[in-house]
Amino acid sequence: MSQPNFAEMPIDELVPAACAQIPDFPHEGILFYDVTTLFANSVAFKRSIDELADRFEGTYDIVAGVEARGFLMAAALAYKTGKGVMTVRKAGKLPRETFQAEYTLEYGTAAIEIHKEDIPAGQRVLILDDILATGGTVEAAISLMEQAKLEVAGVGFLMELDGLGGRSKMGDHRVESLSLTTE
Repeated sequence: MSQPNFAEMPIDELVPAACAQIPDFPHEGILFYDVTTLFANSVAFKRSIDELADRFEGTYDIVAGVEARGFLMAAALAYKTGKGVMTVRKAGKLPRETFQAEYTLEYGTAAIEIHKEDIPAGQRVLILDDILATGGTVEAAISLMEQAKLEVAGVGFLMELDGLGGRSKMGDHRVESLSLTTE
């Protein structure tokens, strides 16, 4: 089976086409988009990072990646644009004093953190994550930036799953998703 021509495909079609689609994972009735196949394809990954760079050009000072797939995106975009990168980690992974924000999971809560003293207050931060679904994780990441007195310049995703309400949790912040799917 031949692979689609990712070099010519519109970005909103490229993203889901480059992702492996796993039915009934992690639960029956869920279609899981595995972005690791997009990252493994040099053309699809480069085009996705280039598109995010174009959409947010000149609006941010540093790129924040949400654990774990957001790390890959943030590092690539920061390198491409000559910006710094910060990691938004799961609670308990950072060695120094942190800001922490909790978010709701299907069965309980979780928390993410950033270091308190890595980024000077007032910096414009672009937050990146792979997929916008219910929005809880990125809503918590926005809260972290606000605690640190950082300005959220925008939030970027490879894909947005429509109908799950994630965008409503982004407040008035600029949101850019390279692809929108209803599945």
